[in-house]
Amino acid sequence: MDNTPLRRTLLGVGAALGAYVGGWAFAAPDAFYRSFPGFGLHWIDIDGPYNEHLVRDVGALYLGLGVASIAAALSRSAAPGRVVGLAWAAFGVLHFGYHALHPEGSTGDQILALVSLGLSALLGLVLILPMRGRTEAVTR
Repeated sequence: MDNTPLRRTLLGVGAALGAYVGGWAFAAPDAFYRSFPGFGLHWIDIDGPYNEHLVRDVGALYLGLGVASIAAALSRSAAPGRVVGLAWAAFGVLHFGYHALHPEGSTGDQILALVSLGLSALLGLVLILPMRGRTEAVTR
């Protein structure tokens, strides 16, 4: 099965997410801890003391998912994108679950965090699904 434009687009979204979160957490862990996700919101510093090692590890994880997303998007085959989807889904579902069970911050922050984490998990779940390209759908 060939890689589809939709899968490549979703992998591009994953790459952008990995670069944004991972790049920030890895390169500037203190700033990430104090002000993630940005836009005047604070989702990390309300949940325990600062740990540079842990924040940089999270950054490295996101950067790794982003690099894998780029590699899968460049592949002609759908298989690498589906495998990357498994990684995004496993991480995303577990991350979502933690925050659903351990709410922190205002109700608005909790809702925004769960929506963003849910979309991240959904990204992985959709990448796992088989997708037909235009040519494939027409010729069958």
